[in-house]
Amino acid sequence: MPPRRRLDPEQRRAQLLAVGAQFFAAHPYEEVLMEEVAARAGVSRALLYRHFPGKRELFAAVYQQAAQQLLASTRFDPQATLVEQLAQGLDAHLDYFIANRNAVLTANRVLAGDPVIQTIMTDELDALRARLLHVLPLADEGSRAAVSGVLKSWLVFVQVLCVDWLTEQTCSRGELRDVCIGAVLGAVRPLLAVDPAPEWPPARA
Repeated sequence: MPPRRRLDPEQRRAQLLAVGAQFFAAHPYEEVLMEEVAARAGVSRALLYRHFPGKRELFAAVYQQAAQQLLASTRFDPQATLVEQLAQGLDAHLDYFIANRNAVLTANRVLAGDPVIQTIMTDELDALRARLLHVLPLADEGSRAAVSGVLKSWLVFVQVLCVDWLTEQTCSRGELRDVCIGAVLGAVRPLLAVDPAPEWPPARA
């Protein structure tokens, strides 16, 4: 066990989240043991349980932090084209999904019915939908509800597609990203005032 360091509660929680994130990324959920997390962090099990009453609570906190970090890294730049903005957001999520495959599969399959995990994912998707609505050229306020509904369905589609891709990579990462971009552009074009991406699809050699 590494030597213990005296940390204030906020610092200790951050440390435990970092260690927990490493375990959930490296191992399937059922193989993560709280006593091993405590040992890696250099704390007693009692202290770990004081911050997180159980493994589900620790995982939920880790996944909440990841969702916040993904939102922070997904900033739609008005100076970029819509396709560039979509690609940036998808790349940020795919980077996380690939690096944290076990954690993503835990959230979407092992704990798929957990209301806390579902709330975390729903809140992130809602935030992404609001950002996309802000950058799309809506015909008028009347079209907002229709476009919002399409984006909601598209974000769920992307989530399911990317999780399935983690278990069976039937296409390349670039192809996966292009499928996601093409799906949303095809779905929203009829509802917008102007074509948001006249350069898409790109010409094939």
